[in-house]
Amino acid sequence: MLKINNLHASINDKAILKGINLEVKAGEVHAIMGPNGSGKSTLASVIAGKDEYEMTEGEILFENENINELSPEERAHKGVFLSFQYPVEIPGVSVTNFIRTAINETRKAKGLPDMPANEMLKMIREKSEMLEIDRKFLSRSLNEGFSGGEKKRNEIFQLAMLEPKLAILDETDSGLDIDALRIVASGVNKIKSEDNAVIIITHYQRLLDHIVPDFVHVLHEGRIVKSGGKELAHELEEKGYDWIKEELNA
Repeated sequence: MLKINNLHASINDKAILKGINLEVKAGEVHAIMGPNGSGKSTLASVIAGKDEYEMTEGEILFENENINELSPEERAHKGVFLSFQYPVEIPGVSVTNFIRTAINETRKAKGLPDMPANEMLKMIREKSEMLEIDRKFLSRSLNEGFSGGEKKRNEIFQLAMLEPKLAILDETDSGLDIDALRIVASGVNKIKSEDNAVIIITHYQRLLDHIVPDFVHVLHEGRIVKSGGKELAHELEEKGYDWIKEELNA
């Protein structure tokens, strides 16, 4: 589904990613871990096509198509979803209206008509019930006055409604208490299928206790320096990232 070859990227002429190689297949969950400043969020942003990052070398293939030159909107329409570490507030635009617009823009890009209102309402009802979301929540302005947990739950609701092929969750566990973490993780697990893939970017093992990854990759100074199964995350929790640095310097 996603194949990254020798990816180099920079921001403001500062090199951040220095040769990333990664392959993610349908049905898989990949966790990207690493210390602060290692390039985790940059990798997520570059895959999603955010403008402030410059790809200087390499290629990103999504379903065998080179998407290097595609805008964030075009990538989203093809099925790439990025959750934000700090979601923006949009006063005056309800959660429901935002979702309706996003879905219909994606359908428009595929040459399809707007989703019929009754079909949209049925889908909203089903997904909100699945994620234990109060219907009153959906009429509130997007992220305005939301707690950290509400913002993250809203993003998982967007994920459920948009049904992307690739979901990239950038530090979705940041600032969540145990209950919010459980609800968010439960939502992701309900959305996972053999037809989509998930990339989780996180500092901590605790999220991976709830969303079990097939593969764990450690990013250090812009490169993937170690990959393994879910056991690697436990090892990192136990030994810290200094253990990786010591291995690299040995």
